[in-house]
Amino acid sequence: MRQSTLFTKTRREAPSDEVSRNAQLLIRAGFVHKEMAGVYDYLPLGHRTLQKIIQVIREEMNELGAHELFLTALQDPMVWQKSGRWSDDVIDVWFKTKLQNESEIGLATTHEEPLTNVMRDHINSYKDLPCSAYQFQTKFRNELRAKSGIMRGREFVMKDLYSFCKDKEEHDAFYAKAAEAYKTIFVRLGIGDKTYFTYASGGSFSKYSHEFQTVCDAGEDTIYIDEAKGIAVNEEVYNDPEVFVASGLDKESLVQVKAAEVGNIFTLGEKFSDALSLTYTTAEGNSQNVFMGSYGIGPGRVMGTIVELLSDEKGIVWPESVAPFRYHLVSLAGNDSAVSEYADSLYEALTKAGQETLYDDRDLRAGEKFADSDLMGMPWRIVVGKNAVASGELELVNRATGEVTKITREELLAR
Repeated sequence: MRQSTLFTKTRREAPSDEVSRNAQLLIRAGFVHKEMAGVYDYLPLGHRTLQKIIQVIREEMNELGAHELFLTALQDPMVWQKSGRWSDDVIDVWFKTKLQNESEIGLATTHEEPLTNVMRDHINSYKDLPCSAYQFQTKFRNELRAKSGIMRGREFVMKDLYSFCKDKEEHDAFYAKAAEAYKTIFVRLGIGDKTYFTYASGGSFSKYSHEFQTVCDAGEDTIYIDEAKGIAVNEEVYNDPEVFVASGLDKESLVQVKAAEVGNIFTLGEKFSDALSLTYTTAEGNSQNVFMGSYGIGPGRVMGTIVELLSDEKGIVWPESVAPFRYHLVSLAGNDSAVSEYADSLYEALTKAGQETLYDDRDLRAGEKFADSDLMGMPWRIVVGKNAVASGELELVNRATGEVTKITREELLAR
């Protein structure tokens, strides 16, 4: 991408009403646009990053053997009434509206009920189990507080996976594999060393659920971590003695920190299959409720958490796995046609080699270009100036460390 064709512009200042660091930086860098509290547009660079995060998650869900689908956001109350969750007293973040015929519909906050209903047409026998399905779908929640940028939105993309098993034993085996897949995801996204498998409340579903909490000052949760074991306990269950039996943790070895929840996994059991009559015929010919689980990750919340963790006083520092571009090629041509031609040629060679490159070919001062490059946070900056043309050596700058390496064009293309 040539930066001269990119319609988004960087800003020196973020909106005065934006208090979260992730939103301030993402808005200033031209990655997102704020529509209203808790509602953000993803602009070209932000969309590329979001899609990179989604692709990492997708690959690991496919490794689990789950199948991707896409369910509707508009919800029929009848399905939710069967589980008792249409009531605002049970789910207090519904967005509801009426059609022209006065019938009421809702915008989905999650999809346990609708997918359970869909599966009634496809699960009949024990031979159909286990199975699992996931989606990346827009969710809507009427959150009371939406001051954490893209880390807590009223409209947001969620990856929600649902598993369907014959019994608890089969479910537990899948659940353990899903937990390992989540750990792999957060390592690949560059925050694995700060993300902890966390015991939390299971709500109405089970004794405990498990969250993936990333240590972060901007987080809304308090957790107690065992750094050696990589396991934590959420404050909401910290005073329950049973959680320490289940987790094998020792209270004395735990450290209290702030954290942001980036994922969660739940054992649902038979709650929804019973309410919506999702059953299967066993090998013995008996009818049995399907045993279910749900597994969520918010790609936007992950993106915001990455920005909160991996940024400095100059701007964002993206990990290579999710950066919109690997390289930021900065031309310092000015009116020098030789430098301009050299930079153009290098950009074309990098593109031909399959290296994702944002090419700053704008007619701006070097200081402005470097400031924008630091703010936008591509992992590597390639600087092409008069010295590069004369000596044949480019400057390769590591955004995370600031380290500058002299490198030839051939060495760069061979990386």
